[in-house]
Amino acid sequence: MTDVEAQVRSKTITWQDPLATARLGATMSGFDYLTAVAEGRVPGPPIAAHFGLRWERIGHGEVVAVAEPDESLYNPIGMVHGGVAATMLDSVVGCAVHTTLPAGVGYSSVELKVSYLRAIHAGRGEIRATGRVVKEGSRIAFAEGEIRDAEGKLLATASGTCVITRPGAA
Repeated sequence: MTDVEAQVRSKTITWQDPLATARLGATMSGFDYLTAVAEGRVPGPPIAAHFGLRWERIGHGEVVAVAEPDESLYNPIGMVHGGVAATMLDSVVGCAVHTTLPAGVGYSSVELKVSYLRAIHAGRGEIRATGRVVKEGSRIAFAEGEIRDAEGKLLATASGTCVITRPGAA
């Protein structure tokens, strides 16, 4: 057995049917839906289980999510993969937009620009991602996000654009 084989670890991820949750979410305003997720009354999205992401605060046009990265999220050079930060930022940017939408109206990311400022490592505490709407619109919304470490150091920033989707619109 090699040293690498001797150091094998495992992680179990569980989630609930995301389509059932999405159908329920479509009956609620974005703010009410995300508040229900944050309070544990509605299951979170499966992607959150992969990163241990949980919602800390939901407000109109602003959300905060936290996670404590572990080494299962490492890239080949020994730090948390940049895709984790991008996913967290995409989530908080989109969910900040979602908090402004009425029941039955959705959104989808159409653009996300991420700037990586510092490496993220496991074992250094929680990281906190904040998303804020910059401009609400009837078709397009603009938002920004940032990730900070447990000491408040800025790790990554993002700006994003979301298209607003309404039932029956083509």
